[in-house]
Amino acid sequence: MTDGVHLYAASLSGVADRGWATRLAPVVSRAIIGGIAIDAETRAAAAELRDRGRAEFLPADPIGWVTRMTRAPRAVPMGVNIRACDPAAVSAIGAAIDTPRVWIELNAHCRQPEMCAAGAGEQLLHAPQQLAVLVRAGVTTGATVGVKVRAEVDGVDLRGVARVVAAAGGTFIHVDAMDDPAAVGRIAAATGLRVIANNGIRTAEDIAQAVAAGATAVSVGRPSTDPVAMRQIARAASMALPHP
Repeated sequence: MTDGVHLYAASLSGVADRGWATRLAPVVSRAIIGGIAIDAETRAAAAELRDRGRAEFLPADPIGWVTRMTRAPRAVPMGVNIRACDPAAVSAIGAAIDTPRVWIELNAHCRQPEMCAAGAGEQLLHAPQQLAVLVRAGVTTGATVGVKVRAEVDGVDLRGVARVVAAAGGTFIHVDAMDDPAAVGRIAAATGLRVIANNGIRTAEDIAQAVAAGATAVSVGRPSTDPVAMRQIARAASMALPHP
């Protein structure tokens, strides 16, 4: 897709792998796979989640998984969403990918108690300087690095978080704005980051509102498994005017 507004497929737990990205290639500009845990802290948390039936965050070898899933040739440009606490692990991911073409997306969005207790996911919104360390670790490898965040988290100023991400060399911020649609506009006005608007994107009107607020792209998660819905959303995105 080259015309209209860029439509991305957002990582979807247990689904967002290479096959999923390939199926979506005709209708999206980029597919962000993963949501995987990559270091000792997050893998310990993921093991706890596995014990209650959520095994999708815990590939046996996360570096090998990322390497296999993002290898060339790719049917569509890709990104990989990672749950991380350790900057060395982020650097290892950067070394494993084709950095000019595969983005790194740090997960500051997950609100599972196990991940937050490990210092990952949403907890990083409360520790922006640690988030900055992780961003810099990825940027140093030459990767395009961004962060997925959740709006309306108590005690968190997302504009401040976005400024920290930008200062650390981040390129984009992926905003789940379900709980606060106005967050897209506030973040877009606060930084020069690319803003990807996520959640509730279904119609041309939804896309137009996101772009008017300052989004440079929109993304969808759950609809990515519904071919009919994806064709409809992609058609709306192709006809929308991009952010000036």
